[in-house]
Amino acid sequence: MALLSPGEVAPDFSLTATDGSVVKLSERRGSRVVLYFYPRDDTPGCTIEACSFRDNLSDLTSRGVQIFGVSDDSVASHEKFSEKYDLNFPLLADTEHGMLEDYGAWVEKKQYGRVFMGTQRITYLIGPDGKIEHVWPDVVPKDHVAEILEVIDA
Repeated sequence: MALLSPGEVAPDFSLTATDGSVVKLSERRGSRVVLYFYPRDDTPGCTIEACSFRDNLSDLTSRGVQIFGVSDDSVASHEKFSEKYDLNFPLLADTEHGMLEDYGAWVEKKQYGRVFMGTQRITYLIGPDGKIEHVWPDVVPKDHVAEILEVIDA
């Protein structure tokens, strides 16, 4: 599936988080939500991005934003990653790729001549009404939170 566009209703989902709770987008109405999709727990770019969200969480939550990281790693993998880097927000496990597909983040990738399916680094800002406000299709991990804050504050 293609990337979603601003103005579209964000697809609902129901996924298990690192704390064992089930997160449903439909239960987050009334708040802004950042969904950031990342390829793999505990890899260099993904660690930089997650730690940046961790370090700037109060700047985001003070603006009424909830953060969720999403990959196809298992809950157990997410728990280890969260503990190792003291992450202070939930990671969601989409091992079946349903949400990744719905949000256009499950894509064909090529590396060293090998073709495979994997998670594209994409972020969505979802408004309190459940509609997509902004999409970042090509995320640079170290600069990303600043970009999000700039859009939120605009």
